Amino acid sequence: MTESPADALLFEVAPPPTPVERLLRLADQYTQHNDALDLLLHAAGAPLPDAYANSAHRLASATGAAIKAIQGERLYEGEELTEVIMRLRQLVILADASIDLNTRSARELTALAPEAAVTSAVTLASETRRRRSTTAPAPDGQLGAAHRTALAEIACGHVTASSSLGREFTRSREPKVLMSTLRALESKGLAERTTGSARAAYVGGPPLDRVRLTLAGVTALASVIDAPPAGPRTAPGTTPRPLPAAGQATTRSR
Repeated sequence: MTESPADALLFEVAPPPTPVERLLRLADQYTQHNDALDLLLHAAGAPLPDAYANSAHRLASATGAAIKAIQGERLYEGEELTEVIMRLRQLVILADASIDLNTRSARELTALAPEAAVTSAVTLASETRRRRSTTAPAPDGQLGAAHRTALAEIACGHVTASSSLGREFTRSREPKVLMSTLRALESKGLAERTTGSARAAYVGGPPLDRVRLTLAGVTALASVIDAPPAGPRTAPGTTPRPLPAAGQATTRSR
């Protein structure tokens, strides 16, 4: 019996994320976790001891799953790929270690995790393409250089948005992500804002809106993350930095 189109749709399942997409999603999970810790730190009253334990445990599990997905690609483990795996294993250790720490120390342990995940995604994309002898993708005509840079900055957890006196604006690191660029990405369904989920810009101020990639944005960035003119293996706006050792707090805040 011939299957009707309607019946066929019932069995359509979205393809699983690629390892690169998985790492970009992981970066977003760490950003959400860090944002939640920031809000806890600035909330009235002391947070419950296990307020972020479940989130940290899920992050450790998700990072471990990302490692398995990369290993499942059966790529030759050269120096670059080995460093990716090592960096991700460090994140597992840090996420696990943060469960038993106070909120401030826990926040410091995962402060660099989003950037580490994105940097790993860039290296993995480049290595996958090189080892499978495929050329780097041509820049998407619908995504200019500013758009691709903005997607990378958003993936790293560097972009927030807010409004004042009827005027919207963004807050980001260098390279700056302009509001006009953000609106363009939103119109394409590649970025979105989570209202009031990021810490305030100043003491006593309202929480900012975290700018995040949509699933379509993750796919779009993954497809061009190592494309020209990105150049170096680090994503725009990121530089590899050593992750803090478990149990050792870092003084850098984000």
